[in-house]
Amino acid sequence: MGKNIGAGIAGVVIAVALVWLIEMVGHSVYPPPPNLNFADADAMRAYTSTLPIGAFLFVGGAWFIATLCGTFAACKIGNAKPIIFAGVVGGLMLIATASNLILIPHPLWFSILGIAGIIVAAWLGMTLAAGSSSKSE
Repeated sequence: MGKNIGAGIAGVVIAVALVWLIEMVGHSVYPPPPNLNFADADAMRAYTSTLPIGAFLFVGGAWFIATLCGTFAACKIGNAKPIIFAGVVGGLMLIATASNLILIPHPLWFSILGIAGIIVAAWLGMTLAAGSSSKSE
């Protein structure tokens, strides 16, 4: 039981760290203006409406890669059913993403693809981990 809890925590930590790392790279490529007020919804809406698709690809890519890697790692570390780890890591990433999409206005297409991407990434991470596993369940 303790190993599975640790695996779930490790998967979430890996996912969060990867989102942070990839988004920091994205912010260095597409830096926000220095005077942008992140608490002002109208200013954020105006700012996001000017972003190139590459900026959105960094964010969406971060969410996808982080969920995939976090789920994969949790499934490889733990010995519970992989669907549990996909649910934990994917579910927490979905909650974090939904919060982000609510707090920071994004285009509708990006919101839909972001949510769908996390679901696919969690499933893919679980499937890849189960397929590469030598464990018998």
